[in-house]
Amino acid sequence: MDILQRHYVSTYGAGKQPLMFAHGFGTDQHSWQYVAPSFASQYQVVLFDLVGAGRSDRSAYDFSRYHTLDGYAADLITLLRALDLPKVMYVGHSVSGMIGVLAAIQAPELFERLVLLAASPCYVNDGDYPGGFDPADLEELLGFLNLDYRAWSRAIVPSLIGGDMRPGLLDELLASFMSVDPAVARQFAHAAFLSDYRSALPNLQVPALIVQCAQDSVAPAAVGRYLHSKLADSTLDIIDTIGHYPHLNAPVATIAALHRYFGTYRHSMPQA
Repeated sequence: MDILQRHYVSTYGAGKQPLMFAHGFGTDQHSWQYVAPSFASQYQVVLFDLVGAGRSDRSAYDFSRYHTLDGYAADLITLLRALDLPKVMYVGHSVSGMIGVLAAIQAPELFERLVLLAASPCYVNDGDYPGGFDPADLEELLGFLNLDYRAWSRAIVPSLIGGDMRPGLLDELLASFMSVDPAVARQFAHAAFLSDYRSALPNLQVPALIVQCAQDSVAPAAVGRYLHSKLADSTLDIIDTIGHYPHLNAPVATIAALHRYFGTYRHSMPQA
């Protein structure tokens, strides 16, 4: 199958600069519906599904390839080369933030800027590193997920959305979680939650915006500050919202953060 079909790639917009949005765990490209259209007048918006999610070719899912995030990063590099676009502005939510970092370290020529939205290089507390989960708590969370993914989803999704829940948003996100094959979801969760890419961060040479929520039980604001301290060319923007999916429950604040960063970037470019 053609790689564009494999990832169910869709594009729209009036601009020449490509702006790619990559979804996080339990969702697909549809999760950007409240954010991406705001950039269509200035950018070429590019959306896609990770293999195993949404309308991707689920038969292409390989349990050995996607045992770690490296398989997804390799997919991203291959996809960008197949699209043959100018350097992209890449927005990755949660685990896709780190997928973008890994891909940009390997192929920096494909990326203009990265936006890491509620991303984390490591989810486990380690000494003075505030990952968000004590090892025992993370083990319990993954144990519940392994036992019954659908019951786990029903239990965890309300806390992921946070307090400012719009009508229907909980059902929308829960339906997205439920659409994922439980075996794929279990492996993706393990690949994300048990990963530790802190040592890779100094290798990133692509400029990055770090957008972290003020209250996020999965990727605390302290993780954003850690990323900012380790990424040499980075900007930190902590938005005043609750939850792990700000592009869903706080799209206005998310759009504003992106516009602030992109506007500063455009104004710093030499004028023709």
